[in-house]
Amino acid sequence: MASGYEAVIGLEVHAQLLTRTKLFCGCATSFGDAPNTHVCPVCLGLPGALPVMNAEAARLAVRVAVALGLDVHEESTFERKNYFYPDLPKGYQISQYARPFSTSGHLELETAQGTKRAVIQRVHLEEDAGKSVHGAGGESIVDLNRAGTPLVEIVGEPDLRSPEEASAYLRALRDVLMFVGANDGNLEEGSFRCDANVSVRRPGEPLGTRCEIKNVNSFRFVERAIAFEIARQIELVETGRRVVQETRGWNERDETTYSLRSMEEAHDYRYFPDPDLPPLVLSRELVDRERAALPELPRVKRARYQALGLTPYDAKVLTAHPAIAAWFDDASSAYGGDAKRLANFVQTEALSGVTLRGLGAELPASSTQLADLMKLVDAGTISGKQAKEVYAAIAGTARAPAEIVAERGMAVVSDEAELTRLCERVLADNAKSVESYRAGKTGLFGFFVGAVMKATRGSANPEIVNRVLKRLLG
Repeated sequence: MASGYEAVIGLEVHAQLLTRTKLFCGCATSFGDAPNTHVCPVCLGLPGALPVMNAEAARLAVRVAVALGLDVHEESTFERKNYFYPDLPKGYQISQYARPFSTSGHLELETAQGTKRAVIQRVHLEEDAGKSVHGAGGESIVDLNRAGTPLVEIVGEPDLRSPEEASAYLRALRDVLMFVGANDGNLEEGSFRCDANVSVRRPGEPLGTRCEIKNVNSFRFVERAIAFEIARQIELVETGRRVVQETRGWNERDETTYSLRSMEEAHDYRYFPDPDLPPLVLSRELVDRERAALPELPRVKRARYQALGLTPYDAKVLTAHPAIAAWFDDASSAYGGDAKRLANFVQTEALSGVTLRGLGAELPASSTQLADLMKLVDAGTISGKQAKEVYAAIAGTARAPAEIVAERGMAVVSDEAELTRLCERVLADNAKSVESYRAGKTGLFGFFVGAVMKATRGSANPEIVNRVLKRLLG
């Protein structure tokens, strides 16, 4: 860090829970529909409308909390967070403040210095605001489809020390939320977004004045925004000026942060208990059930893959999305062979045809087709090169690899007597090249192998071809 300063970074992440309806009403949470079509008296804040808690949102929130190792409390309460903004129709946001449903967890992330355990202060439930759209026909308009969408806010302690650590934290958190099925990880649509609190100090000194960077929606921009803000604050301190506590935005075009407003403190929001909502009671049975239902989390899965012989890079690629990891796991289980060979084939041939949509995926071949294809290679029925041709033929179909091999007559020729006769014929047809080879031009050996493979349309077993040719040319 420049001039002996260190950064102090704490992240607040808002993640939309994957429910069909909003947190306190029955309106749909679907994205991209016509503006203001998923609204009702409750999410519009009309007089007399009463909120009713979404049980599925509570269940998913508990799953997030137990996946991150937080203590889930049996009883928690909702408060009204009061502030005025055009996309907040009630004039307040229903959130949890004094008594959140979970506290004290952690997240392990990989950094350049090794594994770091970042402390999570709390995870609480709250509703989202609407969306303001500026510059539409010279006007600012409001879409309230998102108002009332269920969120968990994941509040981290300020124990991150670099933009790279902040990015690693967000990636690791997004992985966990996606693998437990609570969030689709879509930064572009705003279902996973981050506020970064940044300050600087000299090591050992008290915390400096913090600034909050609001709603940064990509890992790359988080790194750049925090890096800019660190440099800006250090320059202010070094030149004797004061860092003002404020909320700042991120300008993607100029790659700078800019002042939005003075930063509010908790008392500015005038929190008070929501009189329309009873305490949220979470039974021990629910918490235990969600803990027992947790899938294998990404860090554990990556470690298991590496124990099977995959590289850290392989493991990272194959756990980039839960659907890809499940596809590989199913194929590996059905295959039962060399996991590294399967992983190589998936990465080089199969992944390019995968289309991801949220937590779902369109896969070009089934796990069974992948496993059967690898078994044909292991059995020597087809070569690795032929496997690519077979895969291209089965992609997007339900056909079995063996069907394609039989139909195209692709089975590898491994009969040594037959291949010996073929090699003898190739050498006889290229007598001058044989003389040159025996005279010292050993680079011609590849030419003879290629001629045999061409004569068999690539179906000859290359190991046997090499062995026979060496014997005949010896």
